[in-house]
Amino acid sequence: MRVGMGYDVHRLVPGRDLILGGVKIFWEMGLLGHSDADVLVHAVMDALLGAAALGDIGQHFPDTDPAYEGISSISLLERVGELLRKHGWRVENLDAIIVAQKPKMAPHIPKMRENIARSLGIGVDQVSVKATTEEKLGFTGTLEGISSHAVCLLEKL
Repeated sequence: MRVGMGYDVHRLVPGRDLILGGVKIFWEMGLLGHSDADVLVHAVMDALLGAAALGDIGQHFPDTDPAYEGISSISLLERVGELLRKHGWRVENLDAIIVAQKPKMAPHIPKMRENIARSLGIGVDQVSVKATTEEKLGFTGTLEGISSHAVCLLEKL
């Protein structure tokens, strides 16, 4: 068994969709990035790739490649799942947290869990997504950005 850890952060800006866990959340700002800037899925992918010692998302999906401009991070997560299976890994569980002052995440978390589980071909009961604020402190508390942390456990088949 192997443990992986991932982290990602993106700046909040007006005029962009806010996508987290593959869910479009209607809000006044979105995350800036080359892809859809889904910090939750990016943290999950880095945790999975790290646990399998397969590099990171920048290595597999570089932001300098126009093929990934605006791409859905959920579709990239599907590719990570395929890569894990190709190398003989099975996801035992994922645990992730979104750090954002606003908007409220609770109504969207069940769909985020479903999207992540479906993309990896695992059960929803193997995916935990939580959210917290930083009590108006730091860059997430002042609405400059949103971050996410993720950990996972992989098992060799």
